[in-house]
Amino acid sequence: MTTTTTPLMQSTEMQATLRACGQAPLRLADGTLVLHRRLFPGVTAAMLSRARINAATQPGLIRQAGLNRTPLILAPDHPAPDLPQMGAVPLVTPTCVAELDLRGDLRAGLHQKWRNALVQAERSPLRITRRILRDGSDNWLLTADQAQQRARGYRNWPVSLTVAYARANPGKAVEFSATDGDTVAAMLFLCHGSVATYHIGCTTARGRRLNAHRLILWKAIRWLAKQGFQRLDLGPVSTEDAPGLARFKLGTGARPRWLGGTWGWWPPLGRSLRPLAGLDRGGMRWTDPHAG
Repeated sequence: MTTTTTPLMQSTEMQATLRACGQAPLRLADGTLVLHRRLFPGVTAAMLSRARINAATQPGLIRQAGLNRTPLILAPDHPAPDLPQMGAVPLVTPTCVAELDLRGDLRAGLHQKWRNALVQAERSPLRITRRILRDGSDNWLLTADQAQQRARGYRNWPVSLTVAYARANPGKAVEFSATDGDTVAAMLFLCHGSVATYHIGCTTARGRRLNAHRLILWKAIRWLAKQGFQRLDLGPVSTEDAPGLARFKLGTGARPRWLGGTWGWWPPLGRSLRPLAGLDRGGMRWTDPHAG
């Protein structure tokens, strides 16, 4: 297996997916994948999502790629306090992601309460199955996820993009389901390089009572480790906005890591907006997610 550990949004798998959808993502000279995002009619921005961004070298790379007059949205994969030096303005404060190292004694890394709940789930009548996602026809998880998005008022990837990923990258969209006669929960993981990223998951009331997601995640963790994957990206965690979900993810032994927030930058303005960046300096701090 390749040892590439780049985030999903910078992976060759994502590039192949976007091309399959008729888009034309490009790579900067340093390998950074650039996506295109329509802001409003007539205005399209270039987006560097989960990228390694260096304020000293980025302007030159942008010019070299012919994007020096294009609005840019920068979402670094790391804390980036030096971005104001090139004139970038903060738009969204940083978030934290939970990352689980899939090497070593995984069960020993589980938090005690998480492990105890897992033992109960292992004693339940649940049956866990694994399959490769190939299309979205009559798929319990994709249908349930769409309903969950509507009910909770948020937006995830459209089903068409998830299916495009599965088709453009055969065998790399892996679904785990829990059944007790009927399906009670499922989770989908997208594999890229030596990393797997948790994509979507849904459960029923019975699934919650039986700790189905805990059992699914544990089975997925063990399978991914056996396949040689090095890391599992469990996505955002927030002990303030979603403490229960944060405990669930971090209970696996995953470590929280800060990303770099979201920044806006229009190269023609150069560094003229640096004073604006200073106005939100406090909001762009990267502090211990468990502090307080």
